Amino acid sequence: MCSPSRDLRALLFALFILFCVPFESVGGVVEPQDTHALATQILVLGDSLSAAYGIDISQGWVHLLQRRLESRGFEHRVVNASISGETTRGGLARLEKTLDSVRPGIVIVALGGNDGLRGLSLVETRSNLAAILQTVIDHGARVVLVGMRLPPNYGPEYTQRFEAIYVELAKQFATPLVPFLLDGVAEDPSLMQLDGLHPRAEAQPALLDNVWVYLDALIP
Repeated sequence: MCSPSRDLRALLFALFILFCVPFESVGGVVEPQDTHALATQILVLGDSLSAAYGIDISQGWVHLLQRRLESRGFEHRVVNASISGETTRGGLARLEKTLDSVRPGIVIVALGGNDGLRGLSLVETRSNLAAILQTVIDHGARVVLVGMRLPPNYGPEYTQRFEAIYVELAKQFATPLVPFLLDGVAEDPSLMQLDGLHPRAEAQPALLDNVWVYLDALIP
């Protein structure tokens, strides 16, 4: 019997690869077998308020989110990419790499508080947050924007303009907005740590509830 021609051998080899070799992650590109798993990833991009500053990580609202999802039968896995002291500039700088690594279906953006507390340019803060939202959307993920408010000692003009950034961006990008992560908590000194900026462990369920109201509608 004559041996197959070179073109026929190439065709047979291609068919073998297509039908016999299982899908795997090659060169950093996630193949179809992982699509469902990636769609159920929830990424939290935040600062110390989401990084469980001053308390055990298992008491933080992000960890409690994972537990709530599990208790309600959701398959989602929460990836906490929050860093204490993070600014919008820092979050934007590491966003692409984080998205490529996690490939989330939903991203919770909870940044900006440190920008405001440091009195950074509101124009830059808005620009960074807008770039973060656009980048997340370009990666095919849905986004929840978490708003922040500043203490009154920063002056009414600055604090009002700061809070307005989140409202404006939520409208611009048509994304759900959590008005204030610390709603119902920041006003109660008994729920805050001694620094007056970070909530105690007892307050974390309230933070989760504040986010859950807007996140729940996005979860299939």
